[in-house]
Formats: sequence, C-alpha cells, structure tokens
Amino acid sequence: MSFFTKRFGKNASPVRSEGSASGSNEDVKEKDSVAIKATGADLTPGDELETAAQLKAIKKKHEWDPNFSEDLVEGIEEATQNHDIGGEVRLVGELVENSPYPEVRGAVRNYDEDLPVDTVRAWVLGMLLTTIASGLNALFALRQPAITITSLTVQLVAYPLGVGWYYAMPQRKFRLFGKSFTMNNGPFNMKEHTLIVIMANVNVAGGVAYATDTLTAQRGFYKQNFGWGFNILLCITTQMMGYGLAGIFRKILVWPAAMIWPTTLINTALFYGLHDQSKTDPAKCNGWSISRYKYFFIVFICSFCWYWFPGFIAPFLSVFAFVAWIRPNNVVINQLFGGWTGVSLLPITFDWTQITAYAYSPLIPPWHAISNTLIGCVIFWWITTIGVHYSGTWYSDYLPISDSQAYDNTGNLYNVSNILTPDFTLDLDAYKAYSPLFLSTTFALTYGLSFAAIAAVIVQTALFHGGDLWKRVRNIRTDDEDVHLRLMRKYKDVPQWWYATMFIIMIGISLGVCLGYPTRMHWWAYFVSIIISVIWFVPIGLIQGMTSIQLGLNVFTEFMTGYMQPGRPVAMMLFKTYGYITMAQGLYFTQDLKLGQYMKVPWRSMFMAQTIATIWACLVQVAVLEWGLGGAIEDVCTEHQVNKFNCPNGRVFFNASVIWGLIGPQRIFSPGSIYANLQWFWMAGALAPVLFYILARAFPRAPFRYLSAPLIFGGSGDIPPATPLNYLAWGVVGYVFNKHIRNKYRGWWMRFNYITSAGLDTGLAICTIVIILAVNLTNTSMPSWWGVSVANNNMDNLDTAVKVPNPNPSATGRFFGPTAW
Repeated sequence: MSFFTKRFGKNASPVRSEGSASGSNEDVKEKDSVAIKATGADLTPGDELETAAQLKAIKKKHEWDPNFSEDLVEGIEEATQNHDIGGEVRLVGELVENSPYPEVRGAVRNYDEDLPVDTVRAWVLGMLLTTIASGLNALFALRQPAITITSLTVQLVAYPLGVGWYYAMPQRKFRLFGKSFTMNNGPFNMKEHTLIVIMANVNVAGGVAYATDTLTAQRGFYKQNFGWGFNILLCITTQMMGYGLAGIFRKILVWPAAMIWPTTLINTALFYGLHDQSKTDPAKCNGWSISRYKYFFIVFICSFCWYWFPGFIAPFLSVFAFVAWIRPNNVVINQLFGGWTGVSLLPITFDWTQITAYAYSPLIPPWHAISNTLIGCVIFWWITTIGVHYSGTWYSDYLPISDSQAYDNTGNLYNVSNILTPDFTLDLDAYKAYSPLFLSTTFALTYGLSFAAIAAVIVQTALFHGGDLWKRVRNIRTDDEDVHLRLMRKYKDVPQWWYATMFIIMIGISLGVCLGYPTRMHWWAYFVSIIISVIWFVPIGLIQGMTSIQLGLNVFTEFMTGYMQPGRPVAMMLFKTYGYITMAQGLYFTQDLKLGQYMKVPWRSMFMAQTIATIWACLVQVAVLEWGLGGAIEDVCTEHQVNKFNCPNGRVFFNASVIWGLIGPQRIFSPGSIYANLQWFWMAGALAPVLFYILARAFPRAPFRYLSAPLIFGGSGDIPPATPLNYLAWGVVGYVFNKHIRNKYRGWWMRFNYITSAGLDTGLAICTIVIILAVNLTNTSMPSWWGVSVANNNMDNLDTAVKVPNPNPSATGRFFGPTAW
C-alpha cells in the first residue's frame, strides 16, 4: 500500500476539483481535511522516509516512460535529496490526485459524477448509429473513393439526437416484466454519449470489420461463396476474439496511467466541449476566454468550408509540388519532388486530408513519437530510397521510385491471371514463362522495414519494459497511482474469466470455420496465426498506448503463411485475418476500454455494449455485402464499374493473396531472388533497440531515452500507398503543436489542442461525405482551369516517372530483369 493511500484513504483526492457537481457535504469535509494534511506539517521523520521512498518508486516505474515529464523527474530528485517533506507530499498529491501527464489533465476530468448510463436513450441511439455507420461503411468500402463514418462523426451526430430526445420524449415511468424504466432520464449526459460512441466504434474504428475485405476478395475476385454461415462466423470470430484479448490484457494496456491512448483524448475533449459550454478562464489559457463548445464549431465550420478548395475547386493545393509543375515531364524532378509517386523533398500541402490520411491527426501523438517517425522518414524514404533507386538496385531504372503496384519484366502491371490455374493455384510453368515480380523502390523497402519493425518491437519491449510488465501484472490490484482507475474501483469489474471464456469459445468456432469449409488452411497454421496475435498484442499495444501509432503485422503474417502454406491463397487470407486483424481489432477495443475508463463508464456496461454492438454490426455489414456483391450492384468489383464500386480494398487483399499465397516469399525474398538482401533488416531491427538501450543507460539524461526503434522502422509503414509527403507534413504540423505550442503555451494547449483536432477532423469528414454524395455520385466535375490541369498533367500524378520506360510496352518478352527465375 502506498504512502498516499495509507495517509488519505483508498479513494481520496488531495484537492477537490473545481466544477464538480457531485459529492456530499461529508465528501467535501473529507477532502478539505486531506488538503490540510497535504502540507506535510504534521509528519514525522519516518513519514518523510516513506514519502521519499514512494516518490523514488514512482520515478523508477516511469524510468523508460517517454511521456513522463523531465520537470517531474527533476522535482522528485530535488525534493528527495533536500528532504523537503512539504515538497514531497505535494508531489505525491499531484501524482495521485491527477494524471502525471498534461495531455490527460487537459482533456479528462479527475472526478466522477453519478449519472445514468444504461438508459433506453443510450441503447436506442447507440444501436441505431451502429447500424447506420456500419452499413454505410460496408457499402462505401466497395467504392473508390470511400465514404468512412468515423467515431468523431458519430459523436457529433449523437449529440443533437440525444438532446432532441430529452425534449421530445415523455419522462413518465413504465413497467415491463416487473421492472420500471423511463424513456427520458433527464438531460442527455456524457456517460450516455460515451456509451453510444463506444457501441458505434466497435467497427467504425477501423472503417469496417477487416474480415469483410477477405469476403470481398472471395466473392468479387475469386468468385467463391461459402455462404452466410461462413461469412457471419468469420466476421464475428475475428472481432470477438480481439475483444477477448483486449479484456485479458486490460490490466497491462488499460489500467496503468502510462497507457495514455492519446487518440481517446480527442473524444474526451469533444465530450466536454459539447456538454460543458462554460467560458474559459483567460488566466489559465494564455488570455483565451472562448468556450470550447463555441471554439469547436468555429474550427469545424472553417475546416468544412476550406476542404472544398483542395478537395474540389483547386486540387493543386492538395499536393503543392510546384517544382514538378515547372518541369512536368522531367523524370528526376518528378521523382524527387513529386507528392503522389515521388519522395517529396519539399513536402508542402494545404490539405488536411493529406496530413491525416494515413497517420491520423498530427495533434494526437506526443512529440517523441513524431520525432522518431520523422527520423525514419529522412533515413529511409529520402536518403536510402534515393541512394538505392539511382544506383540501379532491383532494376530500379525501369520502375517508378514510389508506388504500390507490382510489375512484370516488360514494365507493365503484373498480370496475375497469367500464372493462375482454373482452381486459383500457381501454374509454375506459366510463371517461369511469364515474369518474376518487381516492385518500386519504396514498396520493396517497406517490406524490409516491416521485418525490422517486427523484430524491434519484441526486443524493445523486453529491454525497456520487461521488468515493469511483470511488476504490473503482480501488483495491479494495489497500484493506485492512476486517479481514473481509482475512481473506477467503485464499479463492479468484469471477471477475467468472462474474457477468457469468450476468447476460447471464439477459437473453437473459428477453427471450425477454417476446417469446416474448403479454405485449404491447415489446423496447425491456424494456431500459429493465433499465437502471433497473442505474442505481439502487448508489445504493439504498449507502443500504441503511449504514442497512438499502431504497427501492423500484415506483412509479417503474409510472409509467414507464404512459407508455411505455399500455393494456398484463400488460406493465406485467413491466416492474415486471424494473425493480424485479431490483434488490430483487439487494440481498437482496448482503446475504447481506456475511453470508458477516462469517462467513468461502468465496466460491465461497456462489456455488454461492446459485445452486443459488435455482433450486431457484423450481421449488418455481412448483410450489406451480401446485398451488394449478390447482384444488387451491377458489375461490382470490376475495374470500370459505372459508379466506381470497384472494390479497392478487396482488390488489394486479392492481389496480396496472389503474390504471397501463389508466388510466395520464397521466390521473392529467399537467397538467389531479387529482393533477398531485404532479409538483413531482421538483424537491423533486433540490434537497434540494443544500441539505443546501451546509449540510454550510459547517458540517462540525454535524448537517447526517447529513441524508439519500432517507430523509426515502422512508424511510416503505410508508404506506399502513402508517400513521404503524408508523413513529413504530418510530422511538421504535429511537432509545432505538440512540442513548440505545448511548451510555450501550455495552458492553451491543454484546453484547446484536442478540440482543435476534433474540429478539423469532423469538418473534413462531413465535407468529404457531402462532396462524394453531391459531386462524385452525380458525376459532376470541376470546370477545367489552371488549378485543375497543373495538378493532373505531370509525371508525378500520372505515375509515369520512369528513367528507362519500355518503348513498346505492348510487345511480349523480357525488357529487363534476370533471364531465368
């Protein structure tokens, strides 16, 4: 038991938070008494020693926590070295009364209010918005470009619906089966609002349930249909198995204060901004007095209006590659300065979509995560890419410098139909007669960097967090450092066996799915995929919990199954789904559990909401896919479908299954193949954390402690199809807000940073939906003018910036590459 707990009580808070509307007079007196004791005047020398020990333990616990402030470390050292009992008690009080992280203190209240949660209003609106968002996302995921209903969109739409419900519905009580309930529990509150968002977010967080890409690839491209039973069970098992993992590991990834989950802070800031319309204290916010409610809608309207320019009227603002405009047909200029298929040596954009397209809002991650990602961008996407490409490595003279396509030895797109048998297996003779696979320079490098990131995350976790993880598991029930977890203690917890039982049941059902249908997946391969999800769940979750950046296992699972089950493309898709997507979905659920902890939503209410909404959302999305792929949309998943329902995500999944499941990694990365030297990245990924650990130990106060090998290698892992422009512009904006403004204008940053991000993101999301519905679906185009033509008519945009293009691309036969493969 800590010093603070013994002195003040398990649920005490040293200072009563301003604005709290809950609590009895006895509570106030108790907290006033705590404030008097917190001066330290009545403590003995023995108490001072215990307090100092408590502070040293906190410092030790956060030794490798990059978000733990250097100012706090210095304050702890100064107070303990000088035996300043008053300073020590104040520090313990600050660290226990509120979060030690300013981003959390600015976006989350450190007190709880007794508000109704499981109301008829919350469940009706939650299920309604879950149905609408899941159905629309499933439908428009078949289209290019897609409409994606995000959690912030749901959060914004739910607010007027909840307020309108309060004014429209009767408040009288009803009785049903001996239970009384009311349709109207009073004003719409934040806990109801949170439950609605969590319900909708079960599938919205990732756009759609990722398993639907597997189903789209099967139905749209392989022309396989295993029926409703397979489709529903595949979707539900991948989702619910991830939820089981989230619950099992919640003690490590949700409960500790160090697991900030920065993305949730945008949601919490928006909750408070919508429900609390009070003005800001200018003394605390660098002179600003505007309410967050009003500020949010100003930013929202500005974002909505502005996106019409880069999104429709003046597309040149989206990728401001003015050097490429000057020399639109110069290969080197377009490769170096282009923003679509180049490496963006001058990364300029005025489009929030480009900044947030792949790494999400730059106002979320801490500065050190942004810095590590930028270090990786400069080293690998500028220096290494340019050096490799212009040295002619991997036949790069005949290929683009950056895109996500696969090519044959004539320079044309790789035609997978040339190597397929009628039952979708590899025709080896046809493959040898056709061509090996060639990739752009950045596409090849991204595989090497994925290998390095997968190795680095395990080594980094073991070195920097291994000991602390074990201590957390053993002591989590007595760890009362985090005020938000302490406040949640009054709610009945969800037993661990609930989550474990769910996980085991889903394993049984999913094994039946793999073996009971003609998937050609081995039972042992299925268990290997589950083991991969379990092993990497905590290491990748730790990084995401501290930085908001999730590293993917997609390349690793494709690589593994290509060696284990060669020539089985459907089995490859299932291995990837259970090996990677189970983990990814589980981390989305973990993030929502943290959101519920911040907003003080009871654990069991969250469990029921997430479980029921997940199952229902899977049924909705499968039904929409069955409708769309079953003939309702004519020519669906074809290249030139009239309304652009050409299934872009399913096509990528199909191509990956062919490349990895048919050609296989042994023909791409094994010794003697074109890209064999990328295997050295495994070693680089394993050694880099060791080097950083040695440097951090040798120079504990130097910036080496902030270096993160997984983020350096994998933080920009979506390149391609992303480009360096996306990450570099994201990094510059993020560094300005989360380093410069955070340090210089801390009061403003704590109050308005996340609400700024919410306004920009929701304004963009709503405008994108309007443009697609009002412009794209009606086949309306912007009249041609300079701002349209200059953005479109260059080699960068057309993906034709190749040093040695094939003068006769329609001719058969090898143009470049090896003579045998």
